[in-house]
Amino acid sequence: MSFVKEIFFKTFHVHDAGVPDRKVFLICIVAALCLTMNKYLPDFVSIIHFTGNEQLSQLGNWVFILCVFYFVVPVLVIKLIFRENLSEYGLKWNGAFKEYWLYIVMLCIMIPLVAFFSTTKSFQAKYPFYDLTSSEKLFPNFWIWEGFYFLQFFSLEFFFRGFMTHGLKHRFGYYSVFVMTIPYCMIHFGKPLPETIAAIAAGIVLGTLSLKSRSILLGVCIHFSVGLMMDLAALWQKGFL
Repeated sequence: MSFVKEIFFKTFHVHDAGVPDRKVFLICIVAALCLTMNKYLPDFVSIIHFTGNEQLSQLGNWVFILCVFYFVVPVLVIKLIFRENLSEYGLKWNGAFKEYWLYIVMLCIMIPLVAFFSTTKSFQAKYPFYDLTSSEKLFPNFWIWEGFYFLQFFSLEFFFRGFMTHGLKHRFGYYSVFVMTIPYCMIHFGKPLPETIAAIAAGIVLGTLSLKSRSILLGVCIHFSVGLMMDLAALWQKGFL
């Protein structure tokens, strides 16, 4: 109960709303541009190649673009323009797993939900992103994809729960979580409806965890664990496991 009270009643220092804020302006513009590039550039980029496996090559290039615009570009803005440390944006180990019990709770909640939704056609049509052929084994290509998938989750968490949430909290306080949750929900458009709706709750929970712990790393672990669980559940339903 004290944890809930601390989240919702703790006061974050917020700048005078009447004072122009260059940092908020830059974060919002950079975020909009990065999201736009992530949407359109993967169709034109071909840097990563796996001989004889066009699907894995396309997914690798997609993740490459996401890592550039979810991680590299924000890092350059933080270091070169804001002149700040990445630890101020949640990239640190200290205190990252203080609320580790929440990781266990969230997994316990997600396991039956994933098991249920994995039986639906919309779920099986979407996951896993790497679609195995009927004679293909999990090793090595599926696990190569999961390595890419982890990098995608790490970059995504840094962008939304680090760059946006911590970058905007001086102006909006705890409301920075809700500002971030809007575009985070929108990147799920096109996925199954239950997942898109769940993204709203996930954005709020993971953003809150990031603000409280001042680290994105627990969120990375939660997000990737759920993503891996969804892929394995889909493979189970398709008869690969």
